[in-house]
Amino acid sequence: MKYVILGGVAAGTKAAAKLKRCDRTADVKVYTKGADISYAGCGLPYYIGGDIPNREGLIVNTPKRYSGLTGAEVFTGFEATGIDSASKTVSLKNGSGEAFTEAYDKLIIATGAVPFVPYVEGRELPGVFCVRTPDDAVAARAYIDEHKCQKAVVCGAGFIGLEVAENLMAQGLQVTVIDAAPQIMPNAFDEEMADYAKKQLRLAGMRILTSTSLTGIEGNGKAKKVVTDNGAFDADMVILAIGVRPATGFLADSGLEMFKGTILVDEHLQTNLPDIYAVGDCAMVKNAITGQGQWSAMGSTANLAARAMAKSINGEGTGYKGCLGTGVVRLLPTLNAGRTGLTEVQAKAAGYASTSVICVLDDKAHYYPDASSFIIKLTAETTTGKLLGLQVFGAGAVDKMTDIAVVGISQGMGLSDFDTLDFAYAPPFSTAIHPFVTACYILENKLDGLFDTISPSDYAKGAAKGYTVLDIQPAASIPNARWIDLSTVNGPLDGLDKDAKLLLVCAKGKRGYFLQNRLKAFGYTNTKVLEGGAFFNEVKVPRDGRKLSAEEIKRVKGLGCLQDKRYGDVFNVRVITRNGKLTTDEQIKIAEAAEKFGSGEITMTTRLTLEIQGVNYDKLEPLFAFLKEAGLETGGTGSKVRPVVSCKGTTCQYGLIDTFALSEKLHELYYTGYHDVSLPHKFKIAVGGCPNNCVKPDLNDLGIIGQRQPEIDLSKCKGCKICKVQNSCPIKVAELTDGKLRIAQEKCNHCGRCIEQCPFGAVTEAMTGYKVYIGGRWGKKVAEGRALGRLFTSEEEVIGVVERAILFFRDEGISGERFADTIARLGFDYVQDKLLNSKLDKKQILEKNVVGGATC
Repeated sequence: MKYVILGGVAAGTKAAAKLKRCDRTADVKVYTKGADISYAGCGLPYYIGGDIPNREGLIVNTPKRYSGLTGAEVFTGFEATGIDSASKTVSLKNGSGEAFTEAYDKLIIATGAVPFVPYVEGRELPGVFCVRTPDDAVAARAYIDEHKCQKAVVCGAGFIGLEVAENLMAQGLQVTVIDAAPQIMPNAFDEEMADYAKKQLRLAGMRILTSTSLTGIEGNGKAKKVVTDNGAFDADMVILAIGVRPATGFLADSGLEMFKGTILVDEHLQTNLPDIYAVGDCAMVKNAITGQGQWSAMGSTANLAARAMAKSINGEGTGYKGCLGTGVVRLLPTLNAGRTGLTEVQAKAAGYASTSVICVLDDKAHYYPDASSFIIKLTAETTTGKLLGLQVFGAGAVDKMTDIAVVGISQGMGLSDFDTLDFAYAPPFSTAIHPFVTACYILENKLDGLFDTISPSDYAKGAAKGYTVLDIQPAASIPNARWIDLSTVNGPLDGLDKDAKLLLVCAKGKRGYFLQNRLKAFGYTNTKVLEGGAFFNEVKVPRDGRKLSAEEIKRVKGLGCLQDKRYGDVFNVRVITRNGKLTTDEQIKIAEAAEKFGSGEITMTTRLTLEIQGVNYDKLEPLFAFLKEAGLETGGTGSKVRPVVSCKGTTCQYGLIDTFALSEKLHELYYTGYHDVSLPHKFKIAVGGCPNNCVKPDLNDLGIIGQRQPEIDLSKCKGCKICKVQNSCPIKVAELTDGKLRIAQEKCNHCGRCIEQCPFGAVTEAMTGYKVYIGGRWGKKVAEGRALGRLFTSEEEVIGVVERAILFFRDEGISGERFADTIARLGFDYVQDKLLNSKLDKKQILEKNVVGGATC
């Protein structure tokens, strides 16, 4: 039997290997277009991020090694151009364009899919990449290194796009993700689940814009900007991960039945033409639940279906029964996602009367180190309880949760079938009752009427209007809600009628269920629990004219909102400008925000932040969301590292260092990276390009000033009557003494303006670097910082000492004192020794409980 297989990545190589194992006498030939076979396409994003260190790690098998292992012949660099089912031949051409035909007894088409590249201007510019082959990934990572890329735009918010985005962030790039769909991971997750993930990605620093279509890519010789119908975004590189299309264009006149480019097959992967099979990304399989056609462009589907097909051809097995759309993805180092089966939307579209629930559960024993939560959405058939689908997020083993659901759905199990299953338990791995089982219990209770809820999607649509919100958390946490101490509820609640509409909100949902159970026993008839609680939902309770509490004013101050003392509910909102540098698009967005949400006025602070004036409290959240869409954030208050400021550095005639680049790094590392780290007081950092001190670095808690030290070669000094070096010194510390040039080193500020002024070369550059001042401040008390006793010669050294200063202040500072006070109390020499010579236990310091004392 002679088999010809077109395509040699996942499905093609799996089919060839199994065919040879089933029949060692079979003649199996694999023709593939690329130079590589059997490569790890799903690993490409992790090569870009550096988790996979070299290209060889992506190659599962070389053609030679594969042939030796399996006995199948492999021919690379050959493209199929057509098939003739009547003569049972395939038309092919090699890399030189030479055409020939190959006869077959059975033909397997496994040509996979190709990236969809929209027909927009600039798509072929250098710096624009797809992520489909090892060469794509290698080229992308090399481009990042060679061009020192800082900003990337990823087009497409599916699994691959988000995996690439996460890995680009791991490389230190600022990442913007756009997608034309109204949500991320469309068709894989329901909208409210996708929105939760989107929020977490944004909190991690990823900029995400949905309902945003790519319209062009701009750049002079290489990509520099992505243009969309929602604005333009700077980009040093662009990733096109918009999707793939079946690679079946050569089959247009073949007689094969097709749908939207996919080849239609039966459960044995056989097409409508005799002795022709199709498998992998080019084939349409069936959904195992609905029986309807489903395109499953997944490596797992390709391998499973190819193996089942090979067995069927040899009269073994029962064929491929269909897919569930199962997938897992790492979105962040602390956020994984998994899904299988039908989403709630898909279940209803398929005609199921279904019910879903969202619950937040411990992923292992809560007391165990690194314990976290699973955010789970289960969907089941309403009448039978039959499991239909699972969606899950978490820092832990979402794949295990997903795989349990795969088994349950595949075996037609109902929720109650899981009730007493003996899943593995030990504190490092799970909870005593497995979280999947607990999720089934919760949905069972909902189906049985024991757990009455409002879902997050319904809550977002206003379903809680008219309800009184009861905060059931251990401590009052929801502004304007009535707090209930669950431990004291032993009868009816004061002031609440038994038919009152009550929305019970706790952290995750459990305490809400406990209270609902009690209230039902006391005769309350209209209680609802908000699924997912405050962990999953943004719970907002209208003030209804009530005065803002001091706690709420303090909370929004921490978000950069400073109360206008003339009013009780009006705030001036600080927008972080990343050292005072904004794009024109960002300037426009801030102006639009001021018009839409504030008084229309904007002021600038001395710390180079912009303040939108006159924003009513009720407009704060919409303002935050509006700014977030533009990649902007508010903040700059509290006992923490404040936004880093800088002068214009190398763009100034006197600038000695690239202040923008250094301050942006410090901003990302210590304003953004340490944003949740509380300090004894505020900690301000300024970066000055030269000793002109335009941004007053020495009046900050820590200041950095560019330095250029001169060196005199007296043998070249001619003692000129008019000395150009002397005349160029702005502070007049260069002077002629006994006919020779002298520079008072203790007075020289190292501005570097004297260097190379001497026509005879008497003054040259000895060293460039950075002087670091600590303990400066202005305001009620003014203190001039004092320079550390060494010149730092690299950005890495400066970044290191900045972190050491922050950690030292957190460790040895006292709540309410500024860094200047700490230095005065402990002594400059002690602090300097700690910063330059001593070891600091970063982990131990960051684990300390520190109460801040800043009031603004």
